[in-house]
Amino acid sequence: GILIEYGGLSIEPTPFPLFAVLAKTLTLRGYLVHEITGDPARLEAAKTFILDGLMSGSLRPVIAKIFPFEQIVEAHRFLESNEQFGKIVVTI
Repeated sequence: GILIEYGGLSIEPTPFPLFAVLAKTLTLRGYLVHEITGDPARLEAAKTFILDGLMSGSLRPVIAKIFPFEQIVEAHRFLESNEQFGKIVVTI
């Protein structure tokens, strides 16, 4: 199989399960967003894929929790807790 790394936002060292990856003979593949945004043809293909997916409903954001604006402090605390899976939405 292939283990794909994406969304790295920090340069801090990360524990990596080397022996688990080796035991499963996985291939590690990472990418940079600039691989897509730096190439006009790939960028256009990516935009089309995303827009078509949103329009058809096959791509939907995962929402962890919705907060009213009056609970913005609680929303930020929830964000800081790092317990969410998905997006945090604040309605206005």
